[in-house]
Amino acid sequence: MKLFNKVKGDVNEEIAVKYLKKKTKLKIIERNYRNKIGEIDIIAKENDVIVFIEVKYRSTAIYGYGREVVDGNKQWKIRNVAQMYLREIGDMNARVRFDIIDILGDEVTYIPNAF
Repeated sequence: MKLFNKVKGDVNEEIAVKYLKKKTKLKIIERNYRNKIGEIDIIAKENDVIVFIEVKYRSTAIYGYGREVVDGNKQWKIRNVAQMYLREIGDMNARVRFDIIDILGDEVTYIPNAF
């Protein structure tokens, strides 16, 4: 099951990257960044802003939208992973933004400044 979820996650992250390249001016700088706290799906740059992007997928909305899973706890975790990333690259004063890409079936919704 873990392997299936990993493959499904990779496919949806690829959909998200293609969407971002086609519809935005973001430059992808990293994918699946991991540290001891967790993972950020996509890290991109828009001008001088570093953008941390969480990708969520649902095949149907029966149990809600993927973006609804990015609750306070998940946001806290993403922020902490992002802070470690900034420390790692030596830019603790960088301007940052947190976005979500919500994929529902074949529909992609991009939410800049999601939290």
